[in-house]
Amino acid sequence: MAVWDGKGFKIKIQDISETIFRSELMEFEEDTRGRVAIGSISDYEPQPLSFRLKFGQFAIAHVGKMNNLEELVKSANKSGALSTMSNDGVNPIEVVAQLINSGKDIVDGIEIAQESISGSCSLMIASPDAIYLARDKFGRTPIFTAKRPGAYAASLETCALFNRGFEDFQGLLPGEIGRLSSRGYERLKPGDENSLQICAFLWVYYGNPASSYEEKNVELFRNRNGMNHAKRNLHEKDKIDFVAGIPDSGTGHGIGYAVGLGVPFFRPYVKYGQTWTRSFMPPSQEKRDHVAHMKLIPIPELIKDKRILFTEDSIVRGTQLRERTEALKQYGVLEVHMRPSCPPLIYPCEFSNFSRSKGQYALAGKRAIRDIEGTEDLNEKQIRAYAEEDSPKYFQMVDKIRQSIRHLDSLDYQRLPLLVEATGLPKEKLCTHCWDGSSYCVGCPKK
Repeated sequence: MAVWDGKGFKIKIQDISETIFRSELMEFEEDTRGRVAIGSISDYEPQPLSFRLKFGQFAIAHVGKMNNLEELVKSANKSGALSTMSNDGVNPIEVVAQLINSGKDIVDGIEIAQESISGSCSLMIASPDAIYLARDKFGRTPIFTAKRPGAYAASLETCALFNRGFEDFQGLLPGEIGRLSSRGYERLKPGDENSLQICAFLWVYYGNPASSYEEKNVELFRNRNGMNHAKRNLHEKDKIDFVAGIPDSGTGHGIGYAVGLGVPFFRPYVKYGQTWTRSFMPPSQEKRDHVAHMKLIPIPELIKDKRILFTEDSIVRGTQLRERTEALKQYGVLEVHMRPSCPPLIYPCEFSNFSRSKGQYALAGKRAIRDIEGTEDLNEKQIRAYAEEDSPKYFQMVDKIRQSIRHLDSLDYQRLPLLVEATGLPKEKLCTHCWDGSSYCVGCPKK
């Protein structure tokens, strides 16, 4: 968190990977007073950070991904702007600050930063008397403003403001830049709704069920998506005992699937959420697997001698699901059927830090293609053949993933057109790159 206390920005950077968010920041919140503040939860770099730019003093936070960070650092070092930092240790926020500082004013600087960054970049920038907001030029991540008597706020999640008494939620358009102050919100640069390519994975997994993006609620999407998926598999009704969702994000999909199929919904796993956070966030695979193992507690009485159909938001790497199915067999399950609520993840995300990995074959889908083709040097034509849903190569990939997970009696992914239908938005307004490779960013390496 960064708070302007009248003299400067008071910054609190706290590791909350293994502790409850509220308890770690409560003391800082209680001891700090100010009229302007911003905060960020970042899985990789500490933020927000404070900078004294030529326009004044600012605290900056961002969400997105900078694919050309190394090139930007080299350029800044060449000009002397980052002379004290190495390429290996630079925080992307520092590069954003230097790019903004090159503008003739704060708005011009933000535009320069967003045009220079390959990938995506949405910003919140606090000054002593206002917060500047800038949504990514393709709107891949959202920003909302809201108000209550005596206060204005902005967030990437609408649910963050509901219980604080805020209302009148207004979303920024792609590329929009604005200023939030005690006088309200002032648009400084108009956005372009025709440029919208918001991340569809927000609805599948990232988003809180109570949040809405582009006026489309996350939980309702998951219910619809589950029902759409079930309609493809009505023949399964008499072949399973019940549907279950992998907590938390798989639950909404599972409820919809059970309704669509006309079978019961039960919870053979419950989440111990008091101490364990989302399992994809820790940086190491070993840590991710440990969190996934600890946070879900089985109910053996609901597992033994049952044929269970599970819905999961996605299969990213597959390692956690493999451990889960092995445990189900130990608890005496008869059959395990898995229904991921989106297509296979084949392409690493170019626009956010989801699926950040040390290797290009960390994704289960991409790894399956490599094993089938028998080469580490896959070309785009080879990969795209497997992304074509219901093709022979597609089914070959899915079966390879099923075999790698082990103990799965069946595996059936949601189809992209049905997922898109559940969002209520046209496909051209969604980024579906991780599934079909359709949204390569300008400047990203060609696959």
